[in-house]
Amino acid sequence: MKYMLIMRASDEAFAAMGDIDFGEMLATVGKYNDELIRAGVLVAAEGLADAADGVVVDYSTEPPVVTDGPYGETKELFNGFYLLNVASKEEAVEWARRMPMTGAGFKTEIRRVPSIEEFPQDNEWIQKERAWREATGQL
Repeated sequence: MKYMLIMRASDEAFAAMGDIDFGEMLATVGKYNDELIRAGVLVAAEGLADAADGVVVDYSTEPPVVTDGPYGETKELFNGFYLLNVASKEEAVEWARRMPMTGAGFKTEIRRVPSIEEFPQDNEWIQKERAWREATGQL
């Protein structure tokens, strides 16, 4: 089963990350990533650029409104993710508990990623996606 570990931080916690030596941060996160790789559970992992460089598309009006980041009323920012292929939610939780560069103001949300097999296989769009995944080596 695939689980996404979504890294979130409060504005204050994210700002405090700026005080950490970048090389030290890369080494700490790199060691964790290496553990995931050696365990055979890492599918993907990415950090995100500063929210100030992002945009938000709000669909509550027609046409949708695009605003520049950082986001208005947000109390936490989505900073990156890990996608793991593990046996259970409990295993995903255990990996999240070991995640480095955390502390007060940081959270990890864990969400299961449904597999394509869980969708109606007779649906034409699922069949097209399955063909694309097979063609790109993702199945």
